[in-house]
Amino acid sequence: MLNRRYFSTVMAAGLASLGTASFAQQRPKLALVLGAGSARGFAHIGIIKALDAAGIKPDLIVGASAGSVIGVFYAAGYTGLQMEEVAMKVRDADVIDAAANTKRGLVGGEALQKLINNFVKDKPLEALKTPFIAMATNLKTGDPVQLRIGDAGQAVRASSSMPGVFLPTMIGGMELVDGAISSPLPVSVARQMGAETIIAIDVGAAPQNAHAAGIYEIVMQSFEIMGQSISRLEGQKADVLIKPNVGGFSGSDFSNRAQLIAAGFTAGQRAIEQIKLAQNSSYKKRK
Repeated sequence: MLNRRYFSTVMAAGLASLGTASFAQQRPKLALVLGAGSARGFAHIGIIKALDAAGIKPDLIVGASAGSVIGVFYAAGYTGLQMEEVAMKVRDADVIDAAANTKRGLVGGEALQKLINNFVKDKPLEALKTPFIAMATNLKTGDPVQLRIGDAGQAVRASSSMPGVFLPTMIGGMELVDGAISSPLPVSVARQMGAETIIAIDVGAAPQNAHAAGIYEIVMQSFEIMGQSISRLEGQKADVLIKPNVGGFSGSDFSNRAQLIAAGFTAGQRAIEQIKLAQNSSYKKRK
């Protein structure tokens, strides 16, 4: 029986269209869950590069916050190498647009939405090559919201709308904010979709900045503290949990992209054998 809260949350946004092509074809054998982590999310790219090299391709991708940004590129058909090239070229100014005449946030979010839609060629979520779910949070209720259909850039914008920094995103009559608040590592969502094997990537880390200077650093550190226990519990539900060595990097520092991608690649390579064992185990259970 479906959890009532889960069902009502998805239906409220008009997004639980299980009859759409993306989700109705077959039960996903392998799901990839990309967790929140702000700047540390670049490590996701390195892990995807390792998966590409090993010929491992998910049937379902679920992402929260930074994980939704990387996830939508992956679902659209970008390889890890192509994502690395994009990551090294995109400037902060390309995704930051100042919010005007409001006290609800510093960043509007339209620039991020436009950037994502440009890269995915304006395809809606349901038209991406791999089924993809972006996780957001209903600001009024605190419930997690699954974004499965509609404007891809808007979904990523909602999933990444850190309160106090980004303005909330309005979708389906709801004000949505960062998915990291309610579901920083959404393993349960992949399991609810019927995934047989789940790879979860946790790029979170214990707070590193003892003297957070600005509002962004304070909010980011608060998120890190809040998300630790949730991610730990969710990670235990995955078949393979990958935690790249990113604890030495601040979640608010976007200047270490190359190092974060490299750390992800190393962690991904180390996990390949475990992933293959998990896949074989699932295959034997099906037989």
